[in-house]
Amino acid sequence: MSDLKNDRFIRALLKQPVDQTPVWMMRQAGRYLPEYKATRAKAGDFLTLCKTPELATEVTIQPLDRYPLDAAILFSDILTIPDAMNLGLYFSEGEGPKFSKPIKTQADVDQLFVPEMDGELSYVMDAVSMIHRELDGRVPLIGFTGSPWTLATYMVEGGSSKDFGKVKGMMYSQPKMMHQILDVLAKTIIQYLNAQIAAGAETVMIFDTWGGALSTRDYKDFSLNYMQQIVDGLDREKDGKKIPVIMFTKGGSQWLEAQADIGVDALGLDWTIDIGEARKRVGDKVALQGNMDPCVLYSTPERIRQEVASILESYGTGTGHVFNLGHGIHQHIDPENAGAFINAVHELSEPYHSK
Repeated sequence: MSDLKNDRFIRALLKQPVDQTPVWMMRQAGRYLPEYKATRAKAGDFLTLCKTPELATEVTIQPLDRYPLDAAILFSDILTIPDAMNLGLYFSEGEGPKFSKPIKTQADVDQLFVPEMDGELSYVMDAVSMIHRELDGRVPLIGFTGSPWTLATYMVEGGSSKDFGKVKGMMYSQPKMMHQILDVLAKTIIQYLNAQIAAGAETVMIFDTWGGALSTRDYKDFSLNYMQQIVDGLDREKDGKKIPVIMFTKGGSQWLEAQADIGVDALGLDWTIDIGEARKRVGDKVALQGNMDPCVLYSTPERIRQEVASILESYGTGTGHVFNLGHGIHQHIDPENAGAFINAVHELSEPYHSK
């Protein structure tokens, strides 16, 4: 990765030696930053912000201008794929994403298609290539997607859900139909992530936000199985360099061993598991990313440092750890506290890496 001025993040994902534990934050380009809010106001609405490559580039780079982060993540949304499948995505104020044409019947499922990466989804690739060009090797760029199961929950529920009654109802009563949806999504995601890699993403991440809502058997059948297919279909090398893959199932730490077997380079962890315990369980199979509770950032810089120190100590010496929050940063966090977090990771992690 010689063209990267800071390749600490890639090296840690590949379990190679680093000088400090790399750190980035899920949702680091987001509503907790005043500069993001200004750009979002300029865009007029969230979808316009996502679909305008110049603005997506601007907000992707904003946190890097403020903090010494070790990676940038594409500013986009996991629902770009179902949006490109003509399900009528819109965002209602205070209620999150909604679909005007949710999937209810076999006829709805039969109409699903793999969108064109250089057609309906070209704005995502345009953003990736523009961000990559602007970064100019400063740090690696992370491309991403939602998992098939997570995307399907929104597509069937018609938006967010607390109990997943519609999607689980379909899964239990019409499993073939559910598998058909997931199969189209997996095929689409393989093309989607490979197109992001071709456009300049140096690593990719699969966000399985709602996998933790499933039982063990259903998680393996309806979520992990499809993420395995995606991982098998990805371009894992570009220009002679490895493209690491990260997978994160929120609420899924009970299945770490199964996750480590699907061929990813790293697993994301939420804050409900001790990272030292997770490391023991997965051994040398994968790197680990995580896992501070985002709510710690509501406290003080001193308390944040204590939490960082505790997680570093639990992980222990050696490489294979990318420090992150256990989920996305909250919108009401003080940006100063986010800065204290990032600085604490770099400062306190040095003793854990041999010179």
